[in-house]
Amino acid sequence: MTQISFPGIGIDTFEVDNVAFTIGDGFAVYWYGIIITLGIISAFIYTFYRAKNEMINQDHLIDVGLWTVILGVIGARLYYVLTSLEDFIPEPFSFGEFMKNVFNIRGGGLAIYGGIICGAAGVIIASFIKKINTLKLVDSVAPGVMIAQAIGRWGNFVNGEAHGGIVSEGHPLHFLRMGLYPNEDSIFSMVYYHPTFLYESLWNICGFILINILYKKKKFNGQIACMYLAWYGFGRFFIEGLRTDSLYVGPFRISQVVGAACFIIFGSLLVWGLIYSKKFNNPDAELNKFDKLLKPEVVQDPDRFYSKWFKKNNKPAKEAIKNGKNN
Repeated sequence: MTQISFPGIGIDTFEVDNVAFTIGDGFAVYWYGIIITLGIISAFIYTFYRAKNEMINQDHLIDVGLWTVILGVIGARLYYVLTSLEDFIPEPFSFGEFMKNVFNIRGGGLAIYGGIICGAAGVIIASFIKKINTLKLVDSVAPGVMIAQAIGRWGNFVNGEAHGGIVSEGHPLHFLRMGLYPNEDSIFSMVYYHPTFLYESLWNICGFILINILYKKKKFNGQIACMYLAWYGFGRFFIEGLRTDSLYVGPFRISQVVGAACFIIFGSLLVWGLIYSKKFNNPDAELNKFDKLLKPEVVQDPDRFYSKWFKKNNKPAKEAIKNGKNN
């Protein structure tokens, strides 16, 4: 049991058990796994909704989802293992024991950046196989990933992990301090930390709302993905600096470096895309293949659009909506 409190916002001490329930002879089902699964489901639901606006065949999203989830989990685990390899090497060394440690996901250890990198690879692979505009597809998926991250961080809350350092009384975020017991700083009393899981969850929710407001006004395909990665990278850079459990390479916090890189690279691509989009969004412009790849076709009212389109093309409404006009 973990004791937690948020005295600054009037929440007194309460206990949290990281085990949701047990099956059979003591097989524990953890809240962390349930919450992560809820995040994945939420991402699926959102992507199905958004894909309709992008005129992407919704049936293809099941295949995309399989690629994304499988590679995402593999990537998240591989990233964590490679950046904390010494924790997985047994003494004396045994290859069998080492592999057992690597595959023991129930023992903890997933890194979100690894999930994003390999999950994105899954989306790209699936888009080529299904012949979907990759940039339109990543735009559909990106906000869903944001809400999945916002939900998933509460798995860290249940485990009493992924928190920051001790909050000083004069800190502007002192009112959000999280009391935690047991903790690594005292065996006798509750200590108050930065709830960095909460900071990141709120940051992603704000980004999700902002991106959804701007989505239908996007100027180029890929803009939404760039906004997500720049937004998340910027916030993660600062939030990671507060954490006490960061993964390091030498003196550098890996997630801070990756966060800064995401902000710089995708922020720059966002600015370039907005400037370049003036060319192909001009109704009189002659478009090359690259321009056509970038030119957005976001449908404001999919049902109304497809209704007009199938009448014009003499096709059944259900078939039009299912297959899409231009995948």
